[in-house]
Amino acid sequence: MSNVVIIAGSPSKRSRLTGLIDYSAGKLGEAGLTVNIIHVADLPAEDVVQAKFDSPAIQDALALVQAADAVIVSTPVYKAAYSGVLKLFLDLVPQEGLKGKLALPLVIGGSIAHLLAIDYALKPVLAALGGRHILGGVYAVDQGIERLEDGTYALSAEIAARLDRALEELVLTLSRESITIS
Repeated sequence: MSNVVIIAGSPSKRSRLTGLIDYSAGKLGEAGLTVNIIHVADLPAEDVVQAKFDSPAIQDALALVQAADAVIVSTPVYKAAYSGVLKLFLDLVPQEGLKGKLALPLVIGGSIAHLLAIDYALKPVLAALGGRHILGGVYAVDQGIERLEDGTYALSAEIAARLDRALEELVLTLSRESITIS
C-alpha cells in the first residue's frame, strides 16, 4: 500500500485550501492509500521559524515526509508565490528530501491571475528538493470552494473534476511503480 503525505501550507485551517486537502485525503483513502496530513500551522511556531531540527514535532513531521511515496504540497498564493508558512517548512526538508517521490502541487488563490505560481514558484522548489516526478498540479480560485455551515467544504464541479483527474494520475503512477518484475 502506498503512503501519501499532504503538507498543508496555509496559516489557517479555516482556509478554503482545507476543502482541497480534505477532498484529496478522502479520495486517496477510498483508493486504498494511507494518507497523513501535516498542518504546518499546527507545528510549534518557534521550532519552525528557528529551524529547530531537534524538535520532536519537526522530527515527526519530517519522518512522515521521508516515509511517503508521494507528497501533496498545498498552499494559498500570497504575493504571487506560495505561503511563508510553507516556505519555512520546506526549508526544514533535507536537500534531497523529496528524492524518489511523486509530488502534486495544490494551490488556491483569489483569482486566476496567480495560476503561474505553480510553475514559477512552487515546482522549482520541489525539484530542488529532489522531487523526481512533479505532476501538473491543480490551481483553484477560492470562489469555487464554498465553506458550509457545518465547517466542511463543497467544491465546484469544475474544481472537483480537475482534482479527480490529478489524484487519479497520482494513484495510477504509484500503482505502476509498485509492480515489480522478478
